Amino acid sequence: MAKKKKSSSKKTSSSLKKFIIAFVGVVLFAGLITAYTFYTKVFSPNILISGKSTKFIYIPTGSKFNDVLNILHKDCQLKNSASFEWVAQQMNYVNNIKPGKYQIKSGMSNKQIIDMLRSGNQTPVRLTFSNLRTVEQLAGIVGGKIEADSAEILFLFKDEAYQANYGFTGMNSLALMIPNTYEFYWNCSAEQFYEKILSENKKFWSADRIAKAKANGMTLTEVSTLASIVEQETRKVDEKPIVAGVYINRLKKGWKLEADPTLVYALGDFTVRRVLNEYKNINSPYNTYMYTGLPPGPICMPSISSIDAVLNYTHHDFLFFCAREDFSGYHAFARTYELHMQNARRFQKELNKRGIKF
Repeated sequence: MAKKKKSSSKKTSSSLKKFIIAFVGVVLFAGLITAYTFYTKVFSPNILISGKSTKFIYIPTGSKFNDVLNILHKDCQLKNSASFEWVAQQMNYVNNIKPGKYQIKSGMSNKQIIDMLRSGNQTPVRLTFSNLRTVEQLAGIVGGKIEADSAEILFLFKDEAYQANYGFTGMNSLALMIPNTYEFYWNCSAEQFYEKILSENKKFWSADRIAKAKANGMTLTEVSTLASIVEQETRKVDEKPIVAGVYINRLKKGWKLEADPTLVYALGDFTVRRVLNEYKNINSPYNTYMYTGLPPGPICMPSISSIDAVLNYTHHDFLFFCAREDFSGYHAFARTYELHMQNARRFQKELNKRGIKF
């Protein structure tokens, strides 16, 4: 009897061990399945960008989670929407939507995408400004690159009440712009864009530059306005201080500037190659043949070299200049009107010879 009980006990123990091993195996297998499923949802690639390795998506201000889903489906190929939604829920991204411009790379996992979007780690927009003629051009360029539209930006640069807060007017607000490459976040507002430009302007106007403007008896806006005329008169950096000196001499004498580029600005046709006498009759505050002193604001965004040329203008007694007839880009300077007219006739003769009428 004792032997039978011992044998039965051994069988029971063996069965229990097998059950435990099988149970553990099932649990481990289930755990592996769960872990694999979790890993797949969180870490497996879930983005496929057709024909490209990266693509930018733009999430507008005020977007909801469903909007983000739609953007990802439209601009990228989100392979498994359900897994993305699950991970977004677990990481509480659904309640932390941040607008902006984001770089999505092919092969990114749900976690990688959501980490970037939730943290607001967007790619800045880089804009280089140069050779702008009007604030309308500025607004048109910027409006296509950031969330704020061109109408909002133009309104701020034209609005007299808004400009008065910063010491500018709607006619001279282009003086704010300093040629450079700027970085903005895509979702910046028109006001944030303006404040960024204002901040960069203040950095540019160092104590040394401000002191030179004051010594010349000019405000910073007046320096930029005259620099814009110099900018349109010559592209030769070594000649710019001489041209600036001519205009400052005329201002000191109370003469009209009689600057041809201001006629082109008043005309509003920047394709003009030859300034005609009839343009001098345009009734515009920018017509320096009609009105004495500087125009009410810049006729373009002047380069830094033109601004510095005004601040460091060449002291001389020239009062006139015109383009050289060799079309070198340089100018012939004169102290008297008679000599100036001789220079002008040589240039006009060459214009006629080349058939340049307008």
